[in-house]
Amino acid sequence: MKSTTVLHRVLEPVLRSLPPEAARQIARAQADEELQQRVEELACKANEGTLTAEEQSEYEAYVDAGDIVATLQAVARKTLQAVAG
Repeated sequence: MKSTTVLHRVLEPVLRSLPPEAARQIARAQADEELQQRVEELACKANEGTLTAEEQSEYEAYVDAGDIVATLQAVARKTLQAVAG
Protein backbone atom coordinates (compact mmCIF):
# COMPACT_ATOMS: atom_id res chain seq x y z
CA MET A 1 0.00 0.00 0.00
CA LYS A 2 1.39 3.43 -0.93
CA SER A 3 2.27 5.78 1.91
CA THR A 4 -0.17 8.40 0.56
CA THR A 5 -2.96 5.83 0.79
CA VAL A 6 -2.01 5.03 4.37
CA LEU A 7 -1.85 8.73 5.21
CA HIS A 8 -5.23 9.28 3.55
CA ARG A 9 -6.80 6.50 5.61
CA VAL A 10 -5.30 7.86 8.82
CA LEU A 11 -6.31 11.46 8.17
CA GLU A 12 -9.83 10.88 6.86
CA PRO A 13 -11.52 10.23 10.23
CA VAL A 14 -9.74 13.23 11.73
CA LEU A 15 -10.84 15.57 8.95
CA ARG A 16 -14.39 14.24 8.99
CA SER A 17 -14.63 15.48 12.57
CA LEU A 18 -13.73 19.05 11.60
CA PRO A 19 -16.35 21.70 10.98
CA PRO A 20 -16.90 22.34 7.25
CA GLU A 21 -15.24 25.78 7.45
CA ALA A 22 -12.04 24.22 8.79
CA ALA A 23 -12.08 21.68 5.95
CA ARG A 24 -12.56 24.55 3.45
CA GLN A 25 -9.56 26.39 4.89
CA ILE A 26 -7.42 23.27 4.59
CA ALA A 27 -8.59 22.71 1.01
CA ARG A 28 -7.64 26.31 0.08
CA ALA A 29 -4.33 26.49 1.96
CA GLN A 30 -1.31 27.61 -0.04
CA ALA A 31 2.33 28.20 0.82
CA ASP A 32 3.39 31.81 1.07
CA GLU A 33 5.32 33.43 -1.78
CA GLU A 34 8.69 33.21 -0.03
CA LEU A 35 8.31 29.47 0.55
CA GLN A 36 7.14 28.89 -3.03
CA GLN A 37 10.18 30.75 -4.35
CA ARG A 38 12.55 28.73 -2.15
CA VAL A 39 11.05 25.43 -3.30
CA GLU A 40 11.30 26.55 -6.94
CA GLU A 41 14.93 27.55 -6.41
CA LEU A 42 15.74 24.17 -4.89
CA ALA A 43 13.82 22.35 -7.64
CA CYS A 44 15.86 24.14 -10.32
CA LYS A 45 19.09 23.28 -8.56
CA ALA A 46 17.94 19.67 -8.20
CA ASN A 47 17.23 19.49 -11.94
CA GLU A 48 20.68 20.94 -12.64
CA GLY A 49 22.32 18.54 -10.19
CA THR A 50 23.83 21.37 -8.14
CA LEU A 51 22.16 20.90 -4.74
CA THR A 52 24.43 20.73 -1.72
CA ALA A 53 23.79 17.93 0.78
CA GLU A 54 22.07 20.43 3.08
CA GLU A 55 19.89 21.74 0.25
CA GLN A 56 19.02 18.18 -0.75
CA SER A 57 17.76 17.48 2.77
CA GLU A 58 15.82 20.74 2.81
CA TYR A 59 14.28 20.01 -0.60
CA GLU A 60 13.28 16.49 0.41
CA ALA A 61 11.63 17.88 3.56
CA TYR A 62 9.62 20.34 1.44
CA VAL A 63 8.57 17.56 -0.94
CA ASP A 64 7.50 15.35 1.98
CA ALA A 65 5.58 18.22 3.57
CA GLY A 66 3.96 19.00 0.22
CA ASP A 67 2.80 15.40 -0.07
CA ILE A 68 1.22 15.58 3.38
CA VAL A 69 -0.51 18.88 2.62
CA ALA A 70 -1.77 17.57 -0.72
CA THR A 71 -3.19 14.51 1.03
CA LEU A 72 -4.81 16.70 3.70
CA GLN A 73 -6.37 18.83 0.99
CA ALA A 74 -7.65 15.82 -0.95
CA VAL A 75 -9.27 14.39 2.16
CA ALA A 76 -10.73 17.80 3.06
CA ARG A 77 -12.26 18.12 -0.41
CA LYS A 78 -13.70 14.61 -0.18
CA THR A 79 -15.13 15.44 3.23
CA LEU A 80 -16.72 18.62 1.89
CA GLN A 81 -18.24 16.72 -1.05
CA ALA A 82 -19.74 14.19 1.35
CA VAL A 83 -21.26 17.00 3.43
CA ALA A 84 -22.65 18.74 0.33
CA GLY A 85 -23.89 15.58 -1.32
